[in-house]
Amino acid sequence: LPIELRRPPYDYDGAMKAAIQNRAGVAFVLTSVVVFNDRVKIAAAARQQRVPTIFALREHVEAGGLLAYGAHIAGMFRTAAIYVDRIPRGARPAELPVEQPTKFELVINLKTAKALGLTIPQSVLLRADEVIQ
Repeated sequence: LPIELRRPPYDYDGAMKAAIQNRAGVAFVLTSVVVFNDRVKIAAAARQQRVPTIFALREHVEAGGLLAYGAHIAGMFRTAAIYVDRIPRGARPAELPVEQPTKFELVINLKTAKALGLTIPQSVLLRADEVIQ
């Protein structure tokens, strides 16, 4: 069930309480500039309300979120840099192929898992690209 926050100041605590009231087992937080900038506040609200969170970017997990799974952003920027280099050398932008991410990463924050009373299975930890202790 989506929970929308439309106007600042955003009530992240209220959103996490609404997730609990709606019996959500986890909150999947969509990515935006606002969400990225407020990642520490969102992670803190989720931990306070004991809501496990899943994000698309590792920075959210580094800020205290539980888990992130998404495209490896650094790799996407490297690919973009190649395109930026090709265009001034004469490549026609319309003829460059559209590329999709090829590398995805799973990042898990065990400190947050412990704070939420969760145990991450060893099989999942072994698949993670990074586990934050």
